[in-house]
Order: sequence, then C-alpha cells, then structure tokens
Amino acid sequence: MKLDPVSLRLFVAAMEEGAIARAAAREHIAPSAASRRLAELEQQLRVELFARSNRGMQPTDAAWALLNLARGVLHDLDGIALQMREYGSGLRGQVRLVANISAITQFLPGELQGFMARHPGVQVQLQEQISSAIARSVAENAADLGILNDGAYGTQLRLLPYRTDELVLAVPAGHALARRRQVSMAEVLTHELVATHPGSAIHHQLQRAAAEAEMPLRLRMQVSGYDALCLMVAAGMGLGVLPRGSAQIYRDALSIRLVALDAPWARRRLMLCLRADEVPSGAARLLVEHLQAGAEDRA
Repeated sequence: MKLDPVSLRLFVAAMEEGAIARAAAREHIAPSAASRRLAELEQQLRVELFARSNRGMQPTDAAWALLNLARGVLHDLDGIALQMREYGSGLRGQVRLVANISAITQFLPGELQGFMARHPGVQVQLQEQISSAIARSVAENAADLGILNDGAYGTQLRLLPYRTDELVLAVPAGHALARRRQVSMAEVLTHELVATHPGSAIHHQLQRAAAEAEMPLRLRMQVSGYDALCLMVAAGMGLGVLPRGSAQIYRDALSIRLVALDAPWARRRLMLCLRADEVPSGAARLLVEHLQAGAEDRA
C-alpha cells in the first residue's frame, strides 16, 4: 500500500480545522478534490475515518489513531527534505581533509574546533600526509581538500592562499647558539642535526641548502614528528629545524631555544589545495571559506 503524503496532509488539516472546506483552503485544493482524496484514503486503509451526517463529519476512533501516525510520518518526510537541503547548502556532509604536520600542529586544532561548532552537521575527516602525497590524494579524489606547502603540483590542482609560517632552529638551552637571535645555514650545517623523515619538505630543503653551501648534511637521526624532534634536541642529540608555531608548543616544557634562520626559504607559504576541474561540495566550500577567513583575520 502506497499512501500519498498529499492525502495525509489533507487528512491532518481536516482533523485540525474541523471541516473539509477549511482544510481544502489551507492545503490549496478544491473542496471537491479534497473530499475525493479523503474518500480514497478511507478505501486504501479500509476503515471509516469520518462519520458523515447532516451535521457534518465527525472523526472516528480510527481517525484519531491515524492522526498521530500521520503527523509522525509527515514530520519524518519534512526531516528528510530538510536534511537534503542542508546537504546541498553544506550545513550537513563530510569533508575529507589531508594536511601536512605544519598545518596540523600550528593552525588546524583551533580552526576546526571553530568550524565544527558553527557547522555541527559537517564531519571533517583529517589525515596527516606530506605535501607531495597531499597533492596526489586531492588529484586522485582520495581527499576533498588539502593543506600543503606552496609549490608546483601540476595543472590538476588549484591552490588558494592559506597561511605563512617560519622555520626556526631549535637548540638545547645550554647550546652555544642558544643566545643568538639569528644564525646562517652555514653555521647550522657545522652541527649534527635531528631531521624529519626523508619525504618531508623540510628534509628536502636541508638537503638543498647543504648542496648549495657545498657542505655535508650531518644527520644524526630522523624522526616522524615535531614532538620527537624537540625531545631529541632537548636531550642534546642534535639541532633541529621546524616551524616556529610547532616548536613553541614544546619550548618551555623542554627548555629548548628557538633561533631565527638567516635563509630566504625559512619563510614559507601554506596553501589550500582543490581539484582544478571540480566545484567543491557545499560542506567543502564552507570549510574553505572558514579557513581562508581565519587566515585573513590573522593577516
């Protein structure tokens, strides 16, 4: 049995208005058509809903029972329509976000908290990747949105400005460089370093700087995260290069010092990454707008 929502709405209106004519006017239907629909509803349900007499129509016990059921069904149908509209507008949905560790440790916790407070119907799935993997994930539709270091990643992607960060040198509190305000890469390369994993942008930059200075890159160890890097620096295992915002999380607790790097590449741009040939979904669009607005507020 397929019940027509229009007939159910008309039935509810008739019960609430107490007359077919008023119910028909409320539902913008002719009174004759309204009477026919209610009669067809009774035939479908095989039950008398209204006792008809010269004094009008009186609801039967079955009508009162149907009233609660019909209201529930119509409420659920309205809920479905509302949720689908919210998906279309971006108020509901899911965004697959991939970001590098610099964005995750410096900017995203607060920004995602603010976004999800404003849009509780949107789920954000966040995964950490290095910039090259982020570009590939977005291009191959394994992610909806990426945050990566500025660079050339091909014509499949569209980059939008997000944030800037600064790479600094982390040294133990008692180190000879700890009192310096700025240090050159030539000086840094005379020391052993604790570096991030080989695929990271910072690791590539250190390799490039060593090649340009014609000096060896003295890696004592490599770690996968900034927390491990700072712990090793504090233990005297070497010096480390990482974003200032990430290092400040551990600076006081671990008694390390942060020294500015005299190198043009120490100032970096982080970018939002989207597929070039697609319009982002409503939820992804809302997240892009939120992240860009947050960057402008702090510019």
